[in-house]
Amino acid sequence: MLVSDFNFHLPEELIAQEPLAERSASRMLCLNRTSGAWQDRTFTEFPDILRPTDLVVFNNTRVFPARLFGKRASGEGKIEVLLTRQISSEPNEWECLVRPGKKVGVGERLYFGDSALEAEVAARGDFGERRIRFASVPDFFARIEQLGHVPLPPYIGREDRVEDRERYQTVFAKERGSVAAPTAGLHFTPEILEKIRSRGIETAELTLHVGLGTFQPIKVDRVEDHKLHCEHFEISGEAAAAINRARLSNRRIVAVGTTTVRTLEYAASQSPEIQPSSGEADIFIYPGYKFQVVDAMLTNFHLPQSSLLMLVCAFAGRENVLAAYRHAVQSRYRFYSYGDCMFVE
Repeated sequence: MLVSDFNFHLPEELIAQEPLAERSASRMLCLNRTSGAWQDRTFTEFPDILRPTDLVVFNNTRVFPARLFGKRASGEGKIEVLLTRQISSEPNEWECLVRPGKKVGVGERLYFGDSALEAEVAARGDFGERRIRFASVPDFFARIEQLGHVPLPPYIGREDRVEDRERYQTVFAKERGSVAAPTAGLHFTPEILEKIRSRGIETAELTLHVGLGTFQPIKVDRVEDHKLHCEHFEISGEAAAAINRARLSNRRIVAVGTTTVRTLEYAASQSPEIQPSSGEADIFIYPGYKFQVVDAMLTNFHLPQSSLLMLVCAFAGRENVLAAYRHAVQSRYRFYSYGDCMFVE
């Protein structure tokens, strides 16, 4: 299967650079994966199109300001570090991307915020990333909150602003650890969540910390040759019980976001019954995959030739999805993180 089979034309002006004034004001393209038919709706209708017996599953990860600007010990210019995954807390080691990175060698020291944070490059990774080890400080995450910047995706062509700290975060975010928002969740407001619950629709939460695995570019020609980074996940006993009850009752499980889809399907690949668990998920879902848990999904519009687009194509069929994307382009939907959404059932 060729990566180029998942390409589509997207005019640059359709890439949303700003969030809408109201989170729930987004448009929503509803796609029937059996027939390929679609409808233009609005996200405020989402609670109404759910079934009373649905279980809606959210990713409650929280984005932290993981983008740091600092300097090298050699004094040779500024450096940018994007923390992508914490390897250990003692010592405080992180997987990260460094820019410019070619000259940053193992053993080099990096300084951030007038030396409020200091780190040493501990190792190089297989994908061009670095592993860095921070010097011990009593309030590491407090300093990150003070020094760090919101890691807006590179297709948002502006610097982050104070308001992005609130808008590039779901209203149900709890567990700190993501370097990117689970963007399908950005459309929800407390009022939308209350409307879902007032209909008696059950909800559950799990955690997948979004890292390189979700947004890693595909640099091979064949889809099957691509390998994903691991991302940390947690499924509580309460969430596992709710998911298993829904499956036993043949109730529909609705995943909010591709990160939720990946977590549920990874958990199902480890055990016939969803277990309370935590660990590292590296599941890569592309056409030919047989879904075991997810029956419907809410998702944003994704980059051409991306693993996220491949996941949606696996769920709804490549031709159906690409036809729906062509309609979205023609209808001037807003794309990517701050853009509109699609409901696939």
